[in-house]
Amino acid sequence: MNSSLPTGWTIERVRAVSGDASAVVLSADRLVVVENVDQGDYDTLQPAVILGFHELCLVQDDDEWFMGQLDEDGSVTCWASYGSDLAEAIRSL
Repeated sequence: MNSSLPTGWTIERVRAVSGDASAVVLSADRLVVVENVDQGDYDTLQPAVILGFHELCLVQDDDEWFMGQLDEDGSVTCWASYGSDLAEAIRSL
């Protein structure tokens, strides 16, 4: 499934850059939040793409990639933005 990935990206390229042969594109139809550390609460994201790397995820919201974890209930909790460059965000895994 490559249709929702950014231009120039395929799941094969994601796997090659990450070194994770099991990386997948996950359904964006789930609750995704990012911790708002300063306020002790969460903001809801509207993901365009969610990439799964075992329990870790990269979530694209607007032009930013957020790092997070896949929770047991299928939701994703993110903790920070890793910028707009997917390759750099993947290297941060």
